[in-house]
Amino acid sequence: MANEKVCGFVHGVYLRLQSLIARFLSRIWRFLEKAWELGASEPRKVIHCLKVGVALSLVSLFYYMRPLYDGVGGTAMWAVMTVVVVFEYTVGATLYKCINRATGTFLAGSLGIGVHWVASQSGEKFEAIIAGILVFILASAATFSRFIPSIKARFDYGAMIFILTFSLVSVAGYRVEKLFEMAHNRVSTIVLGTSICIFTSMLICPVWAGNELHLLIYRNMEKLADSLDGCVAEYFNRDGTAKSSNHDFGKKMQGYKCALNSKASEESMANFARWEPAHGHFNFRHPWKQYLKIGAAMRNCACCVESLSGCINSQIQIPEFLKKNFSEVCMRLSSHCSEVLRALVVTMKTMTKSSMTDLLVEEMNFAVQELQNALKALPNQLISPHGSVNDAKGDTTSKQFIVPVIEIVPLATTISLLSEIAARIEGIVDAVDDLADLAGFKPATDNKSKQSQCTTDKIDDETMKVLQKV
Repeated sequence: MANEKVCGFVHGVYLRLQSLIARFLSRIWRFLEKAWELGASEPRKVIHCLKVGVALSLVSLFYYMRPLYDGVGGTAMWAVMTVVVVFEYTVGATLYKCINRATGTFLAGSLGIGVHWVASQSGEKFEAIIAGILVFILASAATFSRFIPSIKARFDYGAMIFILTFSLVSVAGYRVEKLFEMAHNRVSTIVLGTSICIFTSMLICPVWAGNELHLLIYRNMEKLADSLDGCVAEYFNRDGTAKSSNHDFGKKMQGYKCALNSKASEESMANFARWEPAHGHFNFRHPWKQYLKIGAAMRNCACCVESLSGCINSQIQIPEFLKKNFSEVCMRLSSHCSEVLRALVVTMKTMTKSSMTDLLVEEMNFAVQELQNALKALPNQLISPHGSVNDAKGDTTSKQFIVPVIEIVPLATTISLLSEIAARIEGIVDAVDDLADLAGFKPATDNKSKQSQCTTDKIDDETMKVLQKV
């Protein structure tokens, strides 16, 4: 009996241990699957990992090979630490950290030696006091400089390295005899590490921060156009189907959030892009700050699209006859707005000035005017023709109902938002035009006269139709 209990206990422990091992292995397998999916979807991240490995292998040779080790001595470890700290995903971020680290180390080492010389001239009694006072003053001033916006944006990392290196050299100089040799070895090994990082980052599958910023801007612009079309189509729901149930359609409608949430990424990429040399279509003095203005203009427009998407889920039901009357003109304005945005996307992609942008803006403004004319006729449409009643003789007569004002508010809000979106899109157009002028975009090579004539005739025809209606 006792043996059976022992066997049952052991069997239970074995089953629990087997279950724990199975769950542990399944979690490891799921983690590996996610890692594989990430690597397959973003192969450049895998390449970045390999680049870091190459840089560390190169700098480790100064430790493994005796002739190289004798040249730099035991301070070769500083080169290894430099590679680990400064190697970043983009070339601009790597250059930013490398230049800041090398400059901060050089300045701090020079000042540290100078502080040690000044303190040593005052005698043994006052050497520690003077060194401490100078460390306090310079370290406090360097720390305060990190709060200055212009320095924090571009030299924050260098200021931090300056404080670290200056403190180490100044304090170590009180006990270390060969201070100049120590400072020289530290600077030389850091220069060695930063040089390996720069060449590895630029020569092996480089990822340019400027190019990433350029792609981010026009992709967000494309998503904004898709969101605008999707929100208006969903609001009026012209085909009577529940489009929001479609996963891809719903994902496109939420594309405006990418423009809203990309401010931090845009600012960091623009800052790193200014450190990069000329590459591809981007010169050394490329106007990266203008991309921030385009991003800000897109966020202003995306705010209105977000408000427009909120109107879709409004609990107040709009009369169908009013929605039907305004459906065509609102859809037309939405289509023109998205066409302008997509024309700007083409301009950004090809870096050529489009001859159709101004004409598309004119069409958009005409659609806005048409919507405003339809809005002026809204009071005449507030009387609903639906309903009937039997009189005393038994005859059926139609009866008209006045639509409550509360039911008109969501529709008026939607119309107002569409007009505001069109106005803010013009702000995006102006920002892109400024970028084209500053960056020297090439002029368009298409047949301008033919396109201009066709578009002008189209606008004239639409104008005559509206005048006839009025």
